[in-house]
Amino acid sequence: MPSRTLARLKASLRGQTGKAIGDYEMIADGDRVMVCLSGGKDSYTMLDMLTSLRRRAPVAFELIAVNLDQKQPGFPADVLPSYLEQLGVPYQIVTEDTHSIVKRVIPDGKTMCGLCSRLRRGVLYRTAAELGATKIALGHHRDDIVETLFLNMFFGGRLKAMPPKLRSDDGRHIVIRPLAYCAERDIARYARGRGFPIIPCRLCGSQENAQRRQIKAMLAQWERDDPGRIARLFRSLQHVTPSHLADSSLFDFAAIGRAEAVCQSDG
Repeated sequence: MPSRTLARLKASLRGQTGKAIGDYEMIADGDRVMVCLSGGKDSYTMLDMLTSLRRRAPVAFELIAVNLDQKQPGFPADVLPSYLEQLGVPYQIVTEDTHSIVKRVIPDGKTMCGLCSRLRRGVLYRTAAELGATKIALGHHRDDIVETLFLNMFFGGRLKAMPPKLRSDDGRHIVIRPLAYCAERDIARYARGRGFPIIPCRLCGSQENAQRRQIKAMLAQWERDDPGRIARLFRSLQHVTPSHLADSSLFDFAAIGRAEAVCQSDG
């Protein structure tokens, strides 16, 4: 990729990342941000954007990169330390054999992502507490958020996606997704242009029939048929009208008509 094109792409991604951070107040003065680095294109790009933004941000914050070595067979343990040392970013490699647990518990052919994600989240939360991190940054992008919306609707019967910012169930951690406004195709182009040392996930990456792959293929076809549809779907998550859905815990449907009935009985 020509250097000028790469520079423009970086500026675009950095602008989208900065806007997401500002819109959702993801990072505050004095924060210690634990950047979860998996070795995939998304987390490399997230670290790159946060490193760039940190140099010009109006607030002072720290970054510490954390990789969870899940002991997957063939995992190149030297790649990330070497990359982070060259970059000059503080880091910690956490070793936890979640791979064996997942392989033991989940039958062959079944989706491993759910259990793997829960185990990984528990380790990362524990590590964040040990490091004194005030924010945990994950590399999910706009397409991940939209895919999760449809995964929950199609397979879980829930209208739920990934929020750009959330507090953990136990109230101890704040999770942020700085790439929430960034398109996966732009991240992929940028990662190729930068030549990041990508480490593939051999645990779930081989599961061709995983539900997320089905949703991803569906959305890719929609985008080909109607360019811009994914962006519009994401914007719909930012413009929600509870009174036009059907969840009585979000909107008091039972109250509709009560005032009129009271007025009529008083009359």
